Amino acid sequence: MSSGTDQNFATLGRRLQAARERAFVGREEELAAFRSALYGDGLSVLYVHGPGGVGKSALLRRFAQEATAAGRPVIRVDGRTLDPSPAAFEAEADLVLRDERAVLLVDTFERCQGLEGWLRERFLPRTPIGALVIVAGRTAPDVQWEVDAGWMESMKAISLSDLPLQDARAMLDARGVAPDLHEPLLAFAGGHPLALSLGAAVAVKDEKASTRWVPSQEVVATLLDQLVGEVPSPAHRHALEVCAHAYTTTEDLLRAALPDDAASLFAWLRRLPFIESSSLGVFPHDVVREALEADLRWRDPHGYAAVHHRVHAHLAARVRDAPDPEVLPAVGALFHLHRDNAMTAEFHTWRGEGKVQEDIFRPEDTSALVRLAATAETQASAAGAAFWSARQPAAFRVYRWTETGDPVAFCAWLRLEEPVEEEIAADPITAAAWAHARATAPLRPDEHLAIGRTWVLAPYRGNSPVMDLIQWRAVGYCLRAERMAWSYMAMPDPDSSRDYLRHYGMTEISQRPRLDDEPYGLFAHDWRATPAEAWLARLNRLLLSGGQEHPATPPVRLAVLSQPQFAAAIRQALRGLARPASLATNPLTRSRLLTGHSAPDAASALRELLEQAIEAQRDDPRAAKFHRAMSTTFLQGAPTQEVAAERLGLPFTTYRRHLSAGIERVCEDLWHREVHGTDHPA
Repeated sequence: MSSGTDQNFATLGRRLQAARERAFVGREEELAAFRSALYGDGLSVLYVHGPGGVGKSALLRRFAQEATAAGRPVIRVDGRTLDPSPAAFEAEADLVLRDERAVLLVDTFERCQGLEGWLRERFLPRTPIGALVIVAGRTAPDVQWEVDAGWMESMKAISLSDLPLQDARAMLDARGVAPDLHEPLLAFAGGHPLALSLGAAVAVKDEKASTRWVPSQEVVATLLDQLVGEVPSPAHRHALEVCAHAYTTTEDLLRAALPDDAASLFAWLRRLPFIESSSLGVFPHDVVREALEADLRWRDPHGYAAVHHRVHAHLAARVRDAPDPEVLPAVGALFHLHRDNAMTAEFHTWRGEGKVQEDIFRPEDTSALVRLAATAETQASAAGAAFWSARQPAAFRVYRWTETGDPVAFCAWLRLEEPVEEEIAADPITAAAWAHARATAPLRPDEHLAIGRTWVLAPYRGNSPVMDLIQWRAVGYCLRAERMAWSYMAMPDPDSSRDYLRHYGMTEISQRPRLDDEPYGLFAHDWRATPAEAWLARLNRLLLSGGQEHPATPPVRLAVLSQPQFAAAIRQALRGLARPASLATNPLTRSRLLTGHSAPDAASALRELLEQAIEAQRDDPRAAKFHRAMSTTFLQGAPTQEVAAERLGLPFTTYRRHLSAGIERVCEDLWHREVHGTDHPA
């Protein structure tokens, strides 16, 4: 039996150290920088910084092992347990001031960040040449390190980020995670070490874990505690939630979601270690984003919906108002809100930024368009592309692969205002679109239809950055188009995209036009029946309901009336103005006129609309007599037209002429509002 003083037996500490060594992967560049400093390259300070959970403490443990193996004395200071005062720091780190071979490791420096200036100006200059100090914290080093020429050769800042994919897989292997669980864990955690560790610890113990594994709420809560920690106030928490929900956050967006003190909240966001910046705004680390989103949806579904609606409203307005060069990023930001919808996620990457560029179409691009269309589809498709590029060159866009500058795709949104025999004869797709529109719901004055065409080389189809941009251009066109009646999207392989397009309200028509005997699917949407606002509202409902259509809130579908049908409905409504039951069944209650009306029900809204239209004639001297005839007949409840004429003191024929003119004027004004969305000009 061994004695109590025998030190040859294994200890728990050694076992823990061995397990940590097995689990440590990657970080070759950081280790190379440390070894270079350890063996005398002139560096005295390494400043390691990065968001919580990214592996700073694990890296410092590895530094300590290598320093010890090199025979260097190691001093460790932990900001979590240190009294943040110069005296306390110096008391714990004193050896590094007296031993030129000492290595000082300072972890969790963000907990005593206030000592940074003192450390730089008063403590570190006293360390002997040869001593090495490593500081690790969430906050990047102060700019004074960079502007002071004295530190340029003696200090190196190391920004620690996620593990690359190969190292992340190696970490999961080291944790004993089955290979078939790698993908769901990587989808959740990316290369974030803490998220990988937490996910692995749960997954290896879960006998029911499968390829559909998702993190438990306990894992999410632990991540938030470690990554984000305490925030100063509820307003700061809300700012984080907005930042997590949006693709990128600007002060303008934050003000739309949180009107109070947006400037200071945005400044606070920018300083957080897990928040990064780009030309489009600030955004959180992916793991922080997903943890904040999952926590809010679980903890406060109504709060999550409120954040979504505020952010969505701001981004939708930006899509409508943006100049053309800014449309694609605006639509991408809007659709990023729907990234958790399975259908959206399947057909979007939101990655590969910069790999492909959209460009305007120029005459010299015609030959490339024809060649690409023939390669991607058929000779007939190439002929159609050449035909339309000559007639509507501004409708086309080119997508160039950035690395080579070569075009890899083209798209076009053709605007058609009336059937043209030459176009119908030249293009079976155009002929099918016009035939469908005429048979289903013809165009009204000043309306147009649009046909979307795409030609994409095979390697860039499916889920790719190229298709991201093409889809965003399509959505941007449809949301920004004025007085567009129908949109049609022509698809050479309709079966592969039918469910996706149906999700977005695009329904395949029965006729399948053929190009060189290849059938094309034509997917249609009537933007008068389901306008852009209603279309977006339905997508929001699908997102917030988990992708399910709710029977209590059927999709909005407006009545699309011809001008004669519209005028007949106006006359019917005027005759039934005092009968709510009659108004409730009038087709106008489902027209664009009443979209967004604040009345409690459609019948009340229609009555209010007609009363306003009648009263509007009072202010026009030319229509005052028309107003009197209509007011007496419809608003004052004259039992017959004869009685109305008698009350007005007019001959019956004169009264009828005034009444007819007044009705025609109301029909004309309301028709203009129905078609154009604005009041008729005086």
